[in-house]
Amino acid sequence: MAGPEGLSPAAAAFLAAADLGEQIEAWRQWLGVERRASAHTLAAYERDLAGFLAFLGEYQGGPPSLTNLRSLTRGDLRAWLAARAGRGLKASSTGRALSVLRGFYRFLARRKLVENAAVLGLRNPKMPRAVPKALTQAEAADVLENIGELSEEPWVAKRDAALLTLLYGCGLRLGEALSLRRRDQAGLRSGRLTITGKGRKQRLVPVLAVVAAAVDDYVAACPHRHDPLFLGVRGGPLNPRIVQGSLQRLRLLLGLPAGATPHALRHSFATHLLAGGGDLRAIQELLGHASLSTTQRYTDVDAAGLLAVYDRAHPRATSGK
Repeated sequence: MAGPEGLSPAAAAFLAAADLGEQIEAWRQWLGVERRASAHTLAAYERDLAGFLAFLGEYQGGPPSLTNLRSLTRGDLRAWLAARAGRGLKASSTGRALSVLRGFYRFLARRKLVENAAVLGLRNPKMPRAVPKALTQAEAADVLENIGELSEEPWVAKRDAALLTLLYGCGLRLGEALSLRRRDQAGLRSGRLTITGKGRKQRLVPVLAVVAAAVDDYVAACPHRHDPLFLGVRGGPLNPRIVQGSLQRLRLLLGLPAGATPHALRHSFATHLLAGGGDLRAIQELLGHASLSTTQRYTDVDAAGLLAVYDRAHPRATSGK
């Protein structure tokens, strides 16, 4: 495991033939001088490239050279990815290693030494989407019962309580709740609210009486009488950062987990419904996660059935709180 004499100790540690070792040294110098990479970043890049070359050396039976890099096929790359997966490495780690490998190949291409479309065209693995942890039912209840304590203005306290009750009681995204208009009060009172979500796709959301009552209480106390439904102190649209900041303050006061965010209330809605026996398909419909296209998609789902699942499974419905 050595490059040619004269290389730095770091470059000499790579499993590489002489011609490739020289280019690794040049790449390291370029990263440090031209790109001004920190020592931490440079060390991480070196580890990723060294790991790839170590695999390639074992896979091909000898220290890889520039010729080996030039002739790599998609099959060789898939074998490398499979080996990483077999070691239990995370997709995020493999994505970073791929980025380093593509960067090294681009460096070689600029020096007119190696070109390989298979490497440059290789896509990163799909990253698992981070999902906020659900609050427990007790934590969600604490949030709804105490959020109003943060404001000295009574109508603002009622606004915050109504908004968070809506997020948890109906599983709305914060942006969906803040986009509601005054006319949507009719839907809230009727127990059926049409929400336009991402991609302008609509879904029908059952509304608990406790949610409608909280919104009515806020509207009656609000000194402003114009759209949107949820307003800031000065009468403008309520900024989502205000809501996020309030929940962060409440989290610190109540000792709630770091994941106690407005979106965590939506996630808690789904988790608590599922734990209460809710049907997964129905919950997906309520959240708007399925590929829905306006009202046509709703013909496949019985709205009364959704409401029955909702009333039976949601803890706020069964507790009457």
